[in-house]
Amino acid sequence: MLRLQSCIASHLLSSPSAHLRRLLSAAAPAVSPSTGFAAEEYLVATCGLTRAQALKAFPKVSHLKSPSNPDAVLAFLGGLGLSRADVAAAVAKDPRLLCARVESTLAPNFAALSGIGLSRSEIVRLLRLRCRSVVSKLQYYLTLFGSSEAFLQALKFNCNLLTHSIESAVEPNVALLRECGLGDRDISKLCVGMPWLLTANPECIGSMVARADGLGVSRESPMFRHAMHAVAFHSEEKIAAKMEYLKKTLRWSDAEVRIALSKSPMMLRSSEGMVQRMSEFLYSEMGLEPAYIAHRPAMLAYSLERRIRPRYYVVKYLKENGLVSRDRDYYSALTPSEMVFLEKYICPHKQAAPYLAEDYDDACRGQVPDRFRFA
Repeated sequence: MLRLQSCIASHLLSSPSAHLRRLLSAAAPAVSPSTGFAAEEYLVATCGLTRAQALKAFPKVSHLKSPSNPDAVLAFLGGLGLSRADVAAAVAKDPRLLCARVESTLAPNFAALSGIGLSRSEIVRLLRLRCRSVVSKLQYYLTLFGSSEAFLQALKFNCNLLTHSIESAVEPNVALLRECGLGDRDISKLCVGMPWLLTANPECIGSMVARADGLGVSRESPMFRHAMHAVAFHSEEKIAAKMEYLKKTLRWSDAEVRIALSKSPMMLRSSEGMVQRMSEFLYSEMGLEPAYIAHRPAMLAYSLERRIRPRYYVVKYLKENGLVSRDRDYYSALTPSEMVFLEKYICPHKQAAPYLAEDYDDACRGQVPDRFRFA
């Protein structure tokens, strides 16, 4: 693979595309080398860094004796479409970028990254052109995450992904996640939101797995990925306290709280205020039983104000007016998409209940129409 990448880069340089020729031409030094090059002043005046940024960056470029190479780098970055602010941010983040060779490093890496499917804007967002291993690392991550969009999202939350060793840091963690029963698709989804898992200490991952196991979620279950996400930032003590709160507030037994968490482990991330408001409405107004909710915990993930309450009012109105059976299950009205709900519960009753759609819209905005006030 590395030999193939080298061949591709060599071919692009020996027979460059029109765009690459323009980049290389633009990267020619704009200023003749001069004696007594003042690197700190160059960082401020030419690169656009603040004085504080320049002082911090200076030790990494102090060996430069002329502006020749930095000028070529800045011209190359400008050719990629970076604004002055973008260039300043790139240099402040990686001052050694000014020391990189355009023809031997930056241009071949840019060509290779384009060759594996990244757009210019994505390459500019990465700004890791100085790293010679960036191409092979990106190929690994694109395979792992399945798309450049997913990888760039992960990179936003863990900028160290391209600096850590794939072989000694990332691959062992991916292997450990696979050993825990997670498939590649689950690993990708989990690490998009928590990319630090890929570079974390393996002991940290092992501890997370143990806490997820403690929820009673089977590793073979599709919910195990969600269980891992739910326990990621909670200690065993905090998890135990949250489970106790759920039991008390939702009137569940030990068995019922475990049933609920096995079906919806992300309940651990719910705020206590939300659980309290949900409990009061489900029990006091809807008249549901604790066991009913424990076996259907997905309803607790819906918005009380924008989904549960308005849809409950609609179904209650239809029952009170004999438009649907009084045995109609409320939960069946909570799960459909908005479009399906309208087609099933609103549209069929336009003649018998001409104001139902309007009342439903009002209820979704937090108002309770008179027709939804039941004795």
